[in-house]
Amino acid sequence: MSNLARVLDSITFDDSGLVPAIAQQHDGGEVLMMAWMNREAVVETLTFGLVCYWSRSRKRLWRKGEQSGQVQILKEFRIDCDGDTILLLVDQTGVACHTGRRSCFHRAARDGILITIAGVQKDPAGLYGQ
Repeated sequence: MSNLARVLDSITFDDSGLVPAIAQQHDGGEVLMMAWMNREAVVETLTFGLVCYWSRSRKRLWRKGEQSGQVQILKEFRIDCDGDTILLLVDQTGVACHTGRRSCFHRAARDGILITIAGVQKDPAGLYGQ
């Protein structure tokens, strides 16, 4: 059995063939985003070192940055104790969020209200040629 096959066998994919994947900046610890991966996305990510996800809305592989140029270079691939969640330590180029913010986690509940805690760094229209 190959090393890649061993890694794949240690992942518990759900009934749809997906596993949640959390992207975290490798050197600062910032949680950037959460997305889904299928077996093919895991294989591509581990093979080429550029993070690839499964887009549930498009029903196809989504290579992070394919449109926006905001790629994630894989630094380390981790699997949690149950095998049902992936942690991707990445080097994020630019912003991770489609809203133009560094992180998708840019809102916080404070004193009973939801506030924005991180501003837009890049115009989303410019990211996706809209």
